[in-house]
Amino acid sequence: MASVLSYESLVHAVAGAVGSMTAMTVFFPLDTARLRLQVDEKRKSKTTHMVLLEIIKEEGLLAPYRGWFPVISSLCCSNFVYFYTFNSLKAVWVKGQHSTTAKDLVVGFVAGVVNVLLTTPLWVVNTRLKLQGAKFRNEDIVPTNYNGIIDAFHQIIRDEGILALWNGTFPSLLLVFNPAIQFMFYEGLKRQLLKKRMKLSSVDVFIIGAIAKAIATTVTYPLQTVQSILRFGHHRLNPENRTLGSLRNILYLLHQRVRRFGIMGLYKGLEAKLLQTALTAALMFLVYEKLTAATFTVMGLKSAHKR
Repeated sequence: MASVLSYESLVHAVAGAVGSMTAMTVFFPLDTARLRLQVDEKRKSKTTHMVLLEIIKEEGLLAPYRGWFPVISSLCCSNFVYFYTFNSLKAVWVKGQHSTTAKDLVVGFVAGVVNVLLTTPLWVVNTRLKLQGAKFRNEDIVPTNYNGIIDAFHQIIRDEGILALWNGTFPSLLLVFNPAIQFMFYEGLKRQLLKKRMKLSSVDVFIIGAIAKAIATTVTYPLQTVQSILRFGHHRLNPENRTLGSLRNILYLLHQRVRRFGIMGLYKGLEAKLLQTALTAALMFLVYEKLTAATFTVMGLKSAHKR
């Protein structure tokens, strides 16, 4: 119990939250472009910079930052939960021993599941607030009218029921496998390089890490698209009103997307997502590592973030 409630787990959680908030703030417009391309199926512009230029021209200079506060609030809570759960479980399981790849994967998976179940309502609300007031090309999208985070929660529960706050939970749980795919490719590429040289440079590690992340993102991107559509929850696509987030509904949305726009319709916004993922992850971990190291140094703790 002491390991779960330790000061070190709290430091990791706060540093992870601050790092993610900093990175997302810097690269927020890329996420805006990605979300528009995923949800607004009839938007003709396909490149990130063209979508951002359209948004600024039609909706104003600050439009790419619409919904920043609810997204940052959700991200702060989400990363706090993830980093706290991950480091607490790891402290309980490892107990001073060296961790292994298998243990890291299991702990990361469990932390991801806990995070999804606790924070999905926040992501449902922030997705809707971020898209509120957007000029859509798709007539199937029903506009929303929320007056902030609290009002959004109230209207969703009143009009759609409390379970609507967990729309997109099933694809979110499937997406917990994203880091597992990333790690598998990372280790494979590393082994191949180590056959040709004694050790890897920082550039080598950065490049194979980026490649692994790009592969994981590309493989799971169709599910991320479905996740965004389910969280938005305002498409006139499902007249039978099946339970949102079920496997049947996910397959229905994937089929509709392919039927209307071809297989590449599943990958609209991928360019923006890859840009945002690589840059945001790099900056987040930079801030996270520096903050944890500085905090542990100031507090005089010897176990400063050793994994």
